[in-house]
Amino acid sequence: MKIAIATDHNGVEQKLELIYFLNDLNLEVIDESKDNTPTDDYPDFAARVCSDILEKKADLGILMCGTGIGMSIAANKFRGIRCAKVSNVDEARLCRDHNNANIIALSYKEDILKLKDMIRTFVETPASTDERHIRRVAKITSFEE
Repeated sequence: MKIAIATDHNGVEQKLELIYFLNDLNLEVIDESKDNTPTDDYPDFAARVCSDILEKKADLGILMCGTGIGMSIAANKFRGIRCAKVSNVDEARLCRDHNNANIIALSYKEDILKLKDMIRTFVETPASTDERHIRRVAKITSFEE
């Protein structure tokens, strides 16, 4: 599985630790924010990760900024992206299981162990095959048309 990851300038240290963590899980990582600067703009990095997902260069994505909210808003502007701003392990599981989210947005301010737990849960949780979840995701997707 390939994971695309990016952060704005504030989460660089956390991102680097998370890349090592993902590699330890035997996941291939695409780092889409190698060129952070003190004045970078998070939507640029959200666009890179979304492009990786849409072009099938990556299976899932991880975005980080101060709160995760801005990244989530930017990512959800892309047709075919379902990005969930996640704050705990239950949300990480449910956004994959119920909503087939393909990107999570996180706050780099969270404890690194909590970030790792949320990410592990996100990448290890399959999308539900339950008809009601498939139907609901299809309805969400229909809004893009």
